[in-house]
Amino acid sequence: MGDQLRETAAVARALRDAVRGDVDFGAAARALHTMDASNYRRVPVGVVAPRDAADVAAALAVCREHGVPVVPRGAGTSIAGQATGTGVVLDFTRHMRDVVSVDPEARTAVVQPGAVLDRLRDAARPYGLTFGPDPSTHSRCTLGGMIGNNACGAHSVAWGTTADNVHELSVVTYGGAELRLGPGGQGAPVGLARLVHDHLAAIRTGFPPGLPRRISGYALDALLPERGTDLARAFCGSEGTLGVLTGATVRLVESPPARALAVLGYADESAAAEAAPGLLPHGPLTVEGMAEDLVRDPAARAVLPRGGAWLFAETGGATPGEAAAHAARLLRAADALDGTVVTDPAARRALWRVREDAAGTATRTPGGDEAWPGWEDCAVPPARLGAYLRDFRALLAAHGLHGTPYGHFGDGCIHVRIDYDLVTPEGVRRFRRFSEDVADLVVAHGGSLSGEHGDGQARAELLPRMYGDGLVALFGRFKDLWDPDGGMNPGMLARPARLDENLRFAVLPRERVEVAFGYPHDGGDFATAVRRCVGVAKCRVDGPNQGPGVMCPSFRATGEEEHSTRGRARLLHEMLAGEVVTDGWRSAEVRDALDLCLSCKGCRSDCPVGVDMATYKAEFLHHHYAGRLRPAAHYAMGRLPQWLRLAAPFAAALNAAARVRPLAALAKRAAGVAPERDLPRLAPQTFRAWFARRGAGTGDLLVWPDTFTDHLSPSVGRAAVTVLEAVGLRPALPPGRVCCGLTYVSTGQLDRARTVLRRTLDTMEPALGTPVVVLEPSCAAALRSDLPELLADDPRARRLAGSVRTFAEALEEYAPHWRPPRLDRAVTGQTHCHQHAVLGDAADRRLRARAGLTGDLAGGCCGLAGDFGFTRGHYEVSVACAEDQLLPAVRAALPGTGVLADGYSCRTQLGQLAGVRARHLAEVLAEGLDS
Repeated sequence: MGDQLRETAAVARALRDAVRGDVDFGAAARALHTMDASNYRRVPVGVVAPRDAADVAAALAVCREHGVPVVPRGAGTSIAGQATGTGVVLDFTRHMRDVVSVDPEARTAVVQPGAVLDRLRDAARPYGLTFGPDPSTHSRCTLGGMIGNNACGAHSVAWGTTADNVHELSVVTYGGAELRLGPGGQGAPVGLARLVHDHLAAIRTGFPPGLPRRISGYALDALLPERGTDLARAFCGSEGTLGVLTGATVRLVESPPARALAVLGYADESAAAEAAPGLLPHGPLTVEGMAEDLVRDPAARAVLPRGGAWLFAETGGATPGEAAAHAARLLRAADALDGTVVTDPAARRALWRVREDAAGTATRTPGGDEAWPGWEDCAVPPARLGAYLRDFRALLAAHGLHGTPYGHFGDGCIHVRIDYDLVTPEGVRRFRRFSEDVADLVVAHGGSLSGEHGDGQARAELLPRMYGDGLVALFGRFKDLWDPDGGMNPGMLARPARLDENLRFAVLPRERVEVAFGYPHDGGDFATAVRRCVGVAKCRVDGPNQGPGVMCPSFRATGEEEHSTRGRARLLHEMLAGEVVTDGWRSAEVRDALDLCLSCKGCRSDCPVGVDMATYKAEFLHHHYAGRLRPAAHYAMGRLPQWLRLAAPFAAALNAAARVRPLAALAKRAAGVAPERDLPRLAPQTFRAWFARRGAGTGDLLVWPDTFTDHLSPSVGRAAVTVLEAVGLRPALPPGRVCCGLTYVSTGQLDRARTVLRRTLDTMEPALGTPVVVLEPSCAAALRSDLPELLADDPRARRLAGSVRTFAEALEEYAPHWRPPRLDRAVTGQTHCHQHAVLGDAADRRLRARAGLTGDLAGGCCGLAGDFGFTRGHYEVSVACAEDQLLPAVRAALPGTGVLADGYSCRTQLGQLAGVRARHLAEVLAEGLDS
């Protein structure tokens, strides 16, 4: 062990001396790269983020000298395990990520391997062009990863695979050769021409015909003379086993300026599959299929035609009318139970979102069980797809397994997640037996083991069943010509590891970890909750302004993997494993990664598998600081309710002191508050005091006097009472002191949070069942989600959680015929992230519409997020989060536009960063009543 550590340290030193990019052999970097989006886990020795091709060559030279293997990696969304490795990981997402140029006349673009697909599409869009292949991970997958896996996507029926759209590649081999690969054998390694010449017959006859999605194995048939001896095409799909890509010239295609979507309903998925080939002569851009067990959102199901399965056939045209007419012709030609043409862009986006999120949605069966990749993307000839699906379903049943097939029906390519038991030895044996049987089934239907994501460790062992031993042996000789030292991603494609080795679940503890939260959706098991993350990386949306969601604001600000939801989940996984992150709950690596988690809960709704990092963070902090001194901010802002209660009688004096700079600076230092922040002003009269002076008695509903409304913005409470009374309701306050526990939860003070919440339940017990209107979204979310999950043993918790209503929900439910004042003005501002993630804002949207308040509120997170933006060291990230969506939306608003923000943090952030006074919807409506 000592010799191994010394050798690893020597490699790290040599790499730091040789490359200008980043070299990180620390526990956090290694832990972040142990897994991709597959079932597999391999621990690297270190991570290098090269700055350019020279850095790549230098890193390879060091690794070659020390005999260390290399794994090129993009966004890590590979589903077969090929983006994991035991050597040095080359991470191309940090520096080598540019779209270098776009040539609209030649219809080509030059890209670096870490360029994200959507960046290329954005660069090509002004010229009416696009890159044809478009996997569902298009917002984060890299061109290098797409080339490595020969990725495809929904539009492959029109524009083919990545290999069909690559012109030239720049590659450095493990041996140090710098090659430029292209048609005509350009850049071939020594001996390759002879290898192909000597085995022409085997190559010509060994690959199954009629398969548009044959991705498995090496594409030796691209080297046939009649196919142009295309080295670039042959390199595509090689999964990082031949060399390291440093640049690519790719082809672009014309993108129809208008699109329409024909949605066709069929009795079942086999009927839809059998109908798909008949649509291809009509020239659709896509023919995607899915069955009803994947469409779990009632809103999405409501807009679909009758049927138990659907085909989505997208059409294009020069104008919206032309695209719609094309879709209508296709609809008439289809033999479907029902169908519709969708032209509205928002409706089309909503339907495509269902399909794109399927890789995550399918990780839970309709019954809630875990489901995993492993037979993720096989392909059969499209004409055989219906028969294959029937046989596949029968095979699942024979093995006692369940899965939800979906995918690219027009190309015969099927995705599916299956509820394997990958934890117990018997479950792993069943996984192997099923994999062998289904491989034989695919081959019997003339198919390919992989139709999109590559073989990786999941299927490469089974390649002899598809190609025979002779052609697979030729694959090994092909690799050896490029990589005679065997340093490029060993264990993949040629001489692969077994499909049941290196499973990522094997390292997790068998005994349940003692935790504070209930984790009701994960059987109460923290390890099950953590392994929800399967690595599809929707949290890694690339750069600012790249989508309307909330997740993950800190990653959007920093671009660092450890600040993504996936990165944090990976670190928690490794913390439980104890191999790389060895300090358990005391881990500094996990603490530092979670430090920039804003607890926005955006992942709870935006993550396709429902990872709830805010809860995991609270759990971790609870254990991490058990019996230890906490940061000052935890004592100051984490216990804000008690401090504000004590401060209330002295509000005027404290406000005056806060205006004295030296005193304010001293207070901020003691409280762990960022020096850039202004201290909030205390209200001279609390909301509770104002309400008590009115002498109100019992009411129809209770208005929750949360800490922020009570002590910092009582005008919101007063406005809400005004509106509720105007509609004929009688609001009252709870019968005593109450608190949702939010500040204690967010800082991981869970024992104290439970004490506070039990006291609140005792206070509320006489009023349980009465509707509770909570004006602060973060407090409403805490009562709806954190309360029942922390006090799962107390039935009162669920009763109170079920009584919680937002302001808009209460008006809609208890005053359904009320007509709000007609304000007729534009608004901008912020939908609170907890409202987006936990509460929903549909009632708010309807209320704003009835009041004539037009315009959409910004998504994202304001960046203040309770104590986060006030904590020392968080200011720059807090501002960057606000600059993602909120501040640009407010700056872009026309004069006279109202600014809405129901959250106290959102209003404070706007006031401190933009000098804008934002208001709660209740305040705006109350002013409308007055006028």
